[in-house]
Amino acid sequence: MSKLVPIQSIYCSKEDESRLCSFDTEVISSPTTPLIHPMSRLWLINEGEGTLLLNDKKYHLTKGTLVSVLPWQITDIIEVTSPLQFFVMVYYFDNINEIIKTFYNPDSVHLSVAQSISKTPVIYFDAQNHEQMKRLFFQIKEEINTQSQFSISDPESVLESRGLSNLYITNKLIEILLSFIRAGRTLPTPESSIEASEIFQFLYTHLNEKITLSMLSQKFYMSESAISSYIKKTTGLSFFDLLNEMRVGKTINYLLYTDFTLEELAEILGFVDSAHISKVFLARIGMKANDFRKTYQSIGDKCRIKDRQVFYAIVSYIYRNYAEDLHPKTVSEQFGISPKELNRILLFQVEMNFNDYLNYIRVNRACELLLETDKSILTIALEVGYNTEKTLSRIFLRFRSMTPGNFRRSIELQKNGI
Repeated sequence: MSKLVPIQSIYCSKEDESRLCSFDTEVISSPTTPLIHPMSRLWLINEGEGTLLLNDKKYHLTKGTLVSVLPWQITDIIEVTSPLQFFVMVYYFDNINEIIKTFYNPDSVHLSVAQSISKTPVIYFDAQNHEQMKRLFFQIKEEINTQSQFSISDPESVLESRGLSNLYITNKLIEILLSFIRAGRTLPTPESSIEASEIFQFLYTHLNEKITLSMLSQKFYMSESAISSYIKKTTGLSFFDLLNEMRVGKTINYLLYTDFTLEELAEILGFVDSAHISKVFLARIGMKANDFRKTYQSIGDKCRIKDRQVFYAIVSYIYRNYAEDLHPKTVSEQFGISPKELNRILLFQVEMNFNDYLNYIRVNRACELLLETDKSILTIALEVGYNTEKTLSRIFLRFRSMTPGNFRRSIELQKNGI
């Protein structure tokens, strides 16, 4: 992309920062320019025909099309055959995703909403299902309109009414997303290929990790300078400024719907400490984080806050102690839970079971050592927690589709421009 891609608002609604979602109707009669969407959104096409470019992949738009745009994806309507009229629903993806996993998944099955949507982000409904989807969109629209009519004369009544209203909207949003996922599973899965535009979504979903240009280079098979240049040319932001922009967006979501302290949020979202999160938030929003929370925080379900703090503690413990001889039994005993519960928590938090998450961290660390040092593969294997070079090679091959030696040689070739 030769021109900067505008980044849309990090709120659902400019009128009310605490609103769970917003509803609009748009009409487009000519091609648009690319947009980066920090907030997730749903488009329901009601009239017209055209072509959408979503993360550099083309999709046909026609009546009955439902499009799901995840946070930090890029959209561009590159062709309009006949004027497009569609509903736009903007919502906090992290909040809805967490509710689906927590309350709509009693059997604790491995349910990845983001991955399911990413595989098939565009669904085509027949006339009957299109009408059903329109009804769901209209029900949310009516509820949003109702929220604006709450009387401020009775603050307690407003809080209760707002809570019930958000619960209603949440249920409708979840119904739409689950219908979307179920419809998508009946479609053939497109061939997977890594696109540069997917860098943004990868960053957004890995903010709690130590993200470096080196890590991205390994993931996307691009040089660090090429990635840095792509981010700058696309957004106008440096790599670190983009990370801060994403983290601020997630910080807003947590401030609105949880009571995590700034110290806890700093660890969860990858900030250095609470002072760092405060500085970045103030510079970007113009308001202190705690003042923002007091002003805008919505009444919400707080019953699982303590549980979630334990969840993050478990994830952080494995992340920091990956080189130790970790096993599900010993880690679960440390936190007073069963190995089954440990796996359930990890599937919820990082969408991987214990062994996959531990190996994922170890392989990432091995990649760094392969690139940044001349240490032997055996030495690296021992440093990241494996007893033999053969074990590292076997697991490395599963995660990276190549051996550690081939990985080191291929990245060196890229750096040398060969």
